Amino acid sequence: MRKFIVAKQTLEIEAKAVSNQIKHLDSNFEKAVSFIQNCAGHIVVVGLGKSGLIGRKISATMSSVGVASTFLHSSDGLHGDIGMLIKDDIVIMLSYSGGTEEIKKILSVLKKMQIKVIVMTGKIKAQIWQNCDCIIDCSIEKEACPYNLSPTSSTTAMLAMGDALALTVSNLKGFTKEDLAVLHPLGAIGKQLIMKVSDIMRKGKQNPVVKHTATVKDALFVMTNTKIGATSIIDDECKIVGFFTDGDLRRHLQMNNQILNENITDVMTKRPRIIKPEIMAVEAAKILKKYNIDNIPVVDKERKLLGILDQGDLLAEGIS
Repeated sequence: MRKFIVAKQTLEIEAKAVSNQIKHLDSNFEKAVSFIQNCAGHIVVVGLGKSGLIGRKISATMSSVGVASTFLHSSDGLHGDIGMLIKDDIVIMLSYSGGTEEIKKILSVLKKMQIKVIVMTGKIKAQIWQNCDCIIDCSIEKEACPYNLSPTSSTTAMLAMGDALALTVSNLKGFTKEDLAVLHPLGAIGKQLIMKVSDIMRKGKQNPVVKHTATVKDALFVMTNTKIGATSIIDDECKIVGFFTDGDLRRHLQMNNQILNENITDVMTKRPRIIKPEIMAVEAAKILKKYNIDNIPVVDKERKLLGILDQGDLLAEGIS
């Protein structure tokens, strides 16, 4: 639509700006990676204005993938907060132009403190950067702003380069998904990394189950009480022998209106799909989606019924 022309142009310009950053993965980027990887202190990301907002995100990303980092606003740094830095720290300075007085002043202080400085900028030849330890080129062809003034493409490109830096160092440090789980104990990320089927499955009175001697009417009563449209069927040793769903009930009712009095073993699915309790919940969600089913029995290695996994419970945990 015509009203989306500007939106389309914005996305195209910014996408190109990010893609063009690949050519900036040079020896300076490699040097920055080495500095950060071998840093004995913290990575302190410093910025002002829009670059400062991007710096906060880069710092947060680094911390979340095992690179200890914090953010320092340039103005706050000049009013005492620079005292948080120690000699072993490394500063990543974000400024597309390098033209602000705050940046100039804080750089002089960092030099006196003998702090190593990595710069991310669009003006790599600016005089202000010449005494810095490493300069990463984040230059772009133009801003997405129609007047080529407001920071748009430049901040997007800087953010992408920051992500590239963080994830490269994280990879070299051998950061694993288990490490990620430790740093994200709550929320969707943590749940996807640490939650197993056994943590979510319904068991006890919430687990719909009937004996193989039950009728369809008995099964329907259990299904209704547990509010799950399915039930597992077990033998005398508590091993699963079948599965029955409300979908099965509707299909059989079309052929036999006396089905409620039938034995459950005559209408159940005799070789139902099953799942083990130790499987990751996120993998279980993929299985339900693959086979287009809403729930699945959970059994142990001897096929003894332990519980049932319901899609609704997965969704409630933010896993889909």
